[in-house]
Amino acid sequence: MSSTLKSLRALSDPTRLRIVALLERDELSVNELQEITRMGQSRISTHLGLLQEANLVQSRREGKRTFYKLEPAADELSAEFIQLANRGAKELPEHGADQINLKRILARRNEQAQVYFNQVAGRFDRSYGPGRSWQAFGHLLLRIIPPLVVADLGSGEGLLSELLARKAKKVIAVDNSEKMVTFGANKAKKNGLKNLEFRLGDLESPPIEPQSVDLVILSQALHHAAEPAKAIQSTHRILRPGGQVWILDLLKHNFEKAHELYGDRWLGFAESDLHRWLEAAGFKKIEISVVAREEQPPHFETILAGGER
Repeated sequence: MSSTLKSLRALSDPTRLRIVALLERDELSVNELQEITRMGQSRISTHLGLLQEANLVQSRREGKRTFYKLEPAADELSAEFIQLANRGAKELPEHGADQINLKRILARRNEQAQVYFNQVAGRFDRSYGPGRSWQAFGHLLLRIIPPLVVADLGSGEGLLSELLARKAKKVIAVDNSEKMVTFGANKAKKNGLKNLEFRLGDLESPPIEPQSVDLVILSQALHHAAEPAKAIQSTHRILRPGGQVWILDLLKHNFEKAHELYGDRWLGFAESDLHRWLEAAGFKKIEISVVAREEQPPHFETILAGGER
């Protein structure tokens, strides 16, 4: 087969157009391409193999990882094919999300603290250590964070709010269930947590004064919101300048029974959606990453997203 036909064949698939458009920006590993496109490793590797066979991309090894980039020594015809591939990729419905995810991945490369945390987390459960547990680490971290005014939106009965109130200057727990608010308030009073206040309200319009809190937390709450983007906008409104929002939720999944079993409105969220909503709300220094994966079906993945006002 001629090189021209190989190139045409290699660029005849929309997924390969997406990959070419991503590699136009920077060199990427297979794992990074997986995270950006949300496709399996074998599928990504197959597409990369066809692109490499057509001399459109090249690879290099770095430890256990393989990185790919567009062929720098491509001839004039191959360069024209690559330009056409980029134009075609921009017409695909996945292009916008791909570019947002690519921006996030490249920014994360510079976050050495995140890399270190992943390394520590990966080692944590490999071997037993007396007294070493996430519970203990949690208590340690709660005691060294500065005293802040915290809003826990979608707090439920207030388990997280109670923990935070033992260190925070003040915690405002907001939930749309009158029963939950009553239960949480009674429990806080019983435990002597005078700095923990429960309020009845919605995520999209929490009953909190503008620019009055230092930290907003949405822990497994956003997928219950009628309008997630509006809920994120509301967090920007109540935060002081320099304040932060942190969202802990599920990565987008296909477990339809979650609607019935857990009352979820949304089946998780794509990283690109959260990034777009945070950016639209006015947040800076946006960080998004998958922080946990369940081993049992349906293999829920937990995503952590944050930004600074």
